[in-house]
Amino acid sequence: MPKLRGEAFWRETLRSAHYVVAPMVDQSELAWRLLSRRHGAQLCYTPMLHAQVFLRDANYRRENLYGEACPEDRPLIVQFCANDPEVFVQAALLAQDYCDAIDLNLGCPQMIAKRGHYGAFLQEEWDLLQRMILLANEKLSVPITCKIRVFPDIDKTVKYAQMLEKAGCQLLTVHGRTKEQKGPLAGVASWEHIQAVRKAVNIPVFANGNIQCLSDVEECIRKTGVHGVMSAEGNLHNPALFEGRNPLVWEMAEEYLEIVRKYPCPLSYVRAHLFKLWHHTLQVYQQLREELAKVKTLEGIVDVNRELKLRCQEEIANQKEGEKPKEGLPFFHWVCQPYIRPGPKERCRENGDSGTEKGVRGKRALEEEEDGNSELLSKNKQKKKLRNPNKSFDPSLKPKYAKCDQCGNPKGNKCVFNMCRGCCKKRAFKEVADCPGHGLLFKTKYEKSLSWQHSQRRIQTPEITQRGDAEVGETAVLKEAGDS
Repeated sequence: MPKLRGEAFWRETLRSAHYVVAPMVDQSELAWRLLSRRHGAQLCYTPMLHAQVFLRDANYRRENLYGEACPEDRPLIVQFCANDPEVFVQAALLAQDYCDAIDLNLGCPQMIAKRGHYGAFLQEEWDLLQRMILLANEKLSVPITCKIRVFPDIDKTVKYAQMLEKAGCQLLTVHGRTKEQKGPLAGVASWEHIQAVRKAVNIPVFANGNIQCLSDVEECIRKTGVHGVMSAEGNLHNPALFEGRNPLVWEMAEEYLEIVRKYPCPLSYVRAHLFKLWHHTLQVYQQLREELAKVKTLEGIVDVNRELKLRCQEEIANQKEGEKPKEGLPFFHWVCQPYIRPGPKERCRENGDSGTEKGVRGKRALEEEEDGNSELLSKNKQKKKLRNPNKSFDPSLKPKYAKCDQCGNPKGNKCVFNMCRGCCKKRAFKEVADCPGHGLLFKTKYEKSLSWQHSQRRIQTPEITQRGDAEVGETAVLKEAGDS
């Protein structure tokens, strides 16, 4: 049976899905997908998978896709990041029997994508993308789809989308932000770009960006004419978004934890989901925030969730009539609701020392006085500071390392060749030399090997001599027997 394409693929295989859960690294795992499907999601993506790792590592395949069979988890699209046509297609061939389509990630804007040269950092390499999609369209038994970010220029974005369609892409998800729009600089997604793409291509289009509630979904479809709308952060903070409900946080958290018991996933995924669900409440109960960060078992997470529920229920019981939500929230903090990512100026104010009521602080708030200057520290630096209070993050105080004679990386302080370990290892191997500074003992091991071989030869020589004497003696006896 030939594979379905374009509109037919969306209508029959994807069952005309309008409400879509985005591919989210370590966050759109099976348990979360099942929770989202129970509450209105019609199509889900797996987390972004690395094609090269998926191809070479059987454990990675099993943990991310080959786990327990779950018929409820369909339709499903598996997303890969890749920058090599052969690697991408070979990985997709291993995944195609477990999904309804393969998606190529062309939208990830993070630094890891820049270092790995994938995601949104491939959007200028049209020739490479054409080859990847053409080969996948030819070899795979399921359709190939793409998720992209836009260019600042609408015309270039439209040409980009048309190129992908011509290469064989059967469905396009357009995130209405550029690759530079991320974190506190995310800003508002451009539905104008999405609308222009929708009008210019003949394949189904999903929109991504600015989705916080069901009314946003409906408005996006009305304004852009897309076939469906994808949600990431909106879904993480309210998995019932596509139902148009704002349930109590503990209801969603308890339901999710029950699914995790049946379909286990790494504890880090579970903890991250509860941090999102309880985001507003954890700004109030800072001690429980710390406990959730440190807990090491699923039962421990369940206990923290139970304690958060009890605190909120106690707060509800003591609530005064007519009391309104604080901190400008649309609902009380124990209700699932959007998290509006602060811009740069707002984040600076969040990180200041002007704490709000009940010790509420920003997501990364910490101000340290170092050498008379106040310095805002990132979350990772905060953790390092807790482990080592004397640690300094002043760049001018960092030690200056001597460079390797070969490549320019820092050299080993005790290296006999004045090189980094990588270059030293190559030279020591080539010259059969030792470098105690790097723990490389090629010469020593070679000499030991020669010594061992010499000793083996000395042991074997007497045995040969004794065997020869025995043969001579045996010949003499036989001769005597013949003479007699």
